[in-house]
Amino acid sequence: MPTELSIEEYIARQPEYDRARRMMHPLLRAVVPIFCKVDVSGLENIPRQGRTCLMINHVSYLDPIVVTVSISFRYTISLSKVENFSIPVAGWFLRHWGHYPIRRGEYDRKALMQTIELLKSGQLVLMAPEGTRHPEGMQQAKEGMAYIATKADAVIVPAAICGAEDWRRRLKRFRRAYAKVVFGKPFRFRAGGRSRIPRPELNEMITQSMHQLALTIPDEYAHLRGFYSDIENARTDYLEFV
Repeated sequence: MPTELSIEEYIARQPEYDRARRMMHPLLRAVVPIFCKVDVSGLENIPRQGRTCLMINHVSYLDPIVVTVSISFRYTISLSKVENFSIPVAGWFLRHWGHYPIRRGEYDRKALMQTIELLKSGQLVLMAPEGTRHPEGMQQAKEGMAYIATKADAVIVPAAICGAEDWRRRLKRFRRAYAKVVFGKPFRFRAGGRSRIPRPELNEMITQSMHQLALTIPDEYAHLRGFYSDIENARTDYLEFV
């Protein structure tokens, strides 16, 4: 299981996880619409193969699920806090899909290196740069995603998730939950061929990428842009659109 494997063992086991994903993915795409309506746009912005990082704003527990079912042609892999792997049903799914744990509140080097190696192996990895859920609107992100993406030379696709904040309230009223997923323009960070990027530059990279995520959020959900609402100040000098 991902929680016990070394990084090398985990990467080597991806074909085995892919076989499980081939069975679980259609089932998930059939079941989720029963309790959650998902509107999707911008799928053409996701590369069909290769090192790809999906950068999401994190508004609810449903986010990784609705993103996963939105994409029919690739499997998303994501970090999940280590405690989730002990939950009876959710933990079984996380382990068999091949999601991998992160220890929140501390520097988790293994999770960091697993993410880099997953991307280098050509996988589609889902990341939330804010680190935790903020249904009230985006908060200032950490520079970890910029570090990972530059180390892996990965394409980044901003993926805006809107409308899922009230999923519990809707289900309690016997109404389907709702989520709108919008995939924005893909880009890479301009690293200039350097293997080490100074932290101030990583911070600027993450700021510019989060502004791209904010721009991907439709205007009717503008409140979700939060800390990055100043989209008129968005810069792109550290971004290379692909």
